[in-house]
Amino acid sequence: MKILVTGGTGFVGSELVKTLVARGDSVTVFSRSDGASGGARRQKWTPEAPGPWMESVGDFDAIVHLAGKSIADGRWTPEHLDACRRSRVRSTELLAEAVGASATKPRVWVNASAVGYYGMNRGNSRLSESAAPGEDVLATMCLAWENATQPARDAGVRVALARIGIVLDQGGGALGKMLTPFRLGVGGPIGEGSQPFPWVHRADVVGAIVHALDTEAFSGPFNLVGPEEASMDAFAAVLARVLHRPNLFRVPAFALKLAVGDFAEAILTGQNAPPDALLASGYRFAFPTLEAALQDILSRRPSA
Repeated sequence: MKILVTGGTGFVGSELVKTLVARGDSVTVFSRSDGASGGARRQKWTPEAPGPWMESVGDFDAIVHLAGKSIADGRWTPEHLDACRRSRVRSTELLAEAVGASATKPRVWVNASAVGYYGMNRGNSRLSESAAPGEDVLATMCLAWENATQPARDAGVRVALARIGIVLDQGGGALGKMLTPFRLGVGGPIGEGSQPFPWVHRADVVGAIVHALDTEAFSGPFNLVGPEEASMDAFAAVLARVLHRPNLFRVPAFALKLAVGDFAEAILTGQNAPPDALLASGYRFAFPTLEAALQDILSRRPSA
């Protein structure tokens, strides 16, 4: 297929691009600069403003839209949250507008979202894809992000919405921040510990997105989270065991709040969001258990 990827240089997008190129797809990455990278072509775009790039959207068979400023990149000031929201919602609105205006349409669009759709304080309630959205800042952001794809759906494009959990792998993400204290022997769970930890291996994020692209009957929201439920306590225990390190030093909630402000709320709560739709569609996880995922990640040589 001819596939357009936004966010193609990010933690997930870079691996997705490698996978698509390796299987023979023609991949174009929308970027703020032109050029080529990893077998994919780069095309300049302005994600928060209309531009000439909008005229090329109809040239593709598929869109994977992953672009968006990271929520974890700063304290949750009004300015930071507004920038995160605009980077997600406005870029999606413009892509959808471009699809609607194109004479030819992509067959499928996979759009990133997050398990934050369900809200940050849902306890251990089982949140299948039909669960109602939350009402906090993350939930309303995710809801607007997903709703911005509506013009593409109205135009007959098959749209799948990937509600992504906490992505684990080398080279970034939450795991990168947690490894150092564990390796030094001072690691432990964060907060009270019973909060859900909706983990997923990066390889399965890529695998599930490819599955969504290729599976004609697959559309709508899907939880992109590993099938084995885990709490923060369970995650810390498995990480310590895989690293052969102690798991003794709990990070208290107040200390985390002092360090990162309101962002702490997203870490001290969590979502139990099982991948019901993915499993029903026939997707088979490469890493169905947390221990298998961490063993794979931590046994590999660090990425270059």
